[in-house]
Amino acid sequence: VQLQASGGGLVQVGGSLRVSCAASGGRSGPYAVGWFRQAPGKEREFPAAVDWSGRHTIYGDSVKGRFAISRDNSNNTIYLQMNSLRSEDTAIYYCASRWGNWRTRQSEYDYWGQGALVTVSS
Repeated sequence: VQLQASGGGLVQVGGSLRVSCAASGGRSGPYAVGWFRQAPGKEREFPAAVDWSGRHTIYGDSVKGRFAISRDNSNNTIYLQMNSLRSEDTAIYYCASRWGNWRTRQSEYDYWGQGALVTVSS
């Protein structure tokens, strides 16, 4: 499975941004997708994941209530809507996929996209 993240950019504190992850190749499903992020000088962190159906999601504590993950299997795209952005949300956002249900540990994901840079300025 190839993953392509897009939609990163510069946004002010309190603003919103949506990043997308386009999946291609491999069998059509079922695969879960997780978003991970890595800020400069920090370890990679888990913000969100969604199962194949899109009905079951999980979020990291730092983004609960602000971020929303969703997917459109008709065009093999997964979205991460980010609202009420903070400076600490600045990071490279990576999407990753795995066959079966979602997980929160990056080691349990098999396929990774190249990342999209999100910068939140104050």
